[in-house]
Amino acid sequence: MSSPDLLYSDVEEDLRSSVRALLTDRAGPAAVLARVETAEPYDRQLWRTLAADLGAAGLLVPEERGGHGASAREVAVVLEELGRSVAPVPFLGSAVLATSALLATGEDVLLPRLAAGELTGALAVPLSTAPGSPFPSTVRADGTLTGEVRTVADASVADVLVVPAVSADGPGLYAVEASDATVVEAVSLDLTRRIADVTLSAAPARPVALGAAAESALDGALTAAAGLLASEQTGLTEWALTETVTYLKGRYQFGRPVGGFQSLKHRLANLYTDLVSARATARYAADALAAGHDVPIAVAVAQSRAAPIAVHATEEAIQLHGGIGMTWEHPAHLYLKRAKSNELALGTPGRHRARLAELVELPA
Repeated sequence: MSSPDLLYSDVEEDLRSSVRALLTDRAGPAAVLARVETAEPYDRQLWRTLAADLGAAGLLVPEERGGHGASAREVAVVLEELGRSVAPVPFLGSAVLATSALLATGEDVLLPRLAAGELTGALAVPLSTAPGSPFPSTVRADGTLTGEVRTVADASVADVLVVPAVSADGPGLYAVEASDATVVEAVSLDLTRRIADVTLSAAPARPVALGAAAESALDGALTAAAGLLASEQTGLTEWALTETVTYLKGRYQFGRPVGGFQSLKHRLANLYTDLVSARATARYAADALAAGHDVPIAVAVAQSRAAPIAVHATEEAIQLHGGIGMTWEHPAHLYLKRAKSNELALGTPGRHRARLAELVELPA
């Protein structure tokens, strides 16, 4: 097995430049703050541009199945940039969770449309569901689907839902038109990634995987999303450090930049070393997912490390910005809320550390 490559390729850097330019132009702090106050917190136009025009929705999908044939490494780059901007688009729910679940099946009707950005999808599991969790049993399948799934990420803007359900014959994954379900947004800590409760009442459904194949597809999607989420958490950390350094250089007290005080330098240095650590584990997880080696271990390490670092970095950003950092008008609170929500998403750091101990046979 070759050594993991943690460096960014030229192609990945070009992709980063394109995504960053788009988000800088269309999802700046003022624009995002203004949008989360409205009845339509998601930027659907931005999502269409990112998904269809830039092709980000189809990065994970092979060319023969209607996508662009890239890998988890490229998806990780997009998520880093989305973390830096907290852009309100359903990339995680559609291009990662729903797409990954369908990729592991033989489904080739919805997948090309998701890859092309024609449809937006959501995987109907609670956002807190961790890899390795038991197959969900809150939805029953009997020709149609009946049941409820709470706190589903990006469901409120989805056109199609990929729903895990159980029947008399065992577990299955089913495709359901979102219009055949009742989707109600829940109160979400993260204003830029909404969660919703999905209720199904004799909803028409089409099976896309049954039995062990459904269990494997669901767990694979959760594992991939957890590993790639570490890249978004790295983007959050990078924003927090960069913005805080810029602010402290320009804020003067006692005739000198606040950033020149030794105690603050130490805190910024600690944030920088944390960022380096988070990026290394996130890049390793993305490379492992792309190459198919050491995936469970790499994902558990990445989430154990990147999630708490992002929370700490955004907390520090608010505190080191002083009074302005506490205000609603400053975007720092959006980053803290995303970081804290991400810490709970797809398994907490403690859950991933426990799984890592099992994987490496480390006694409790």
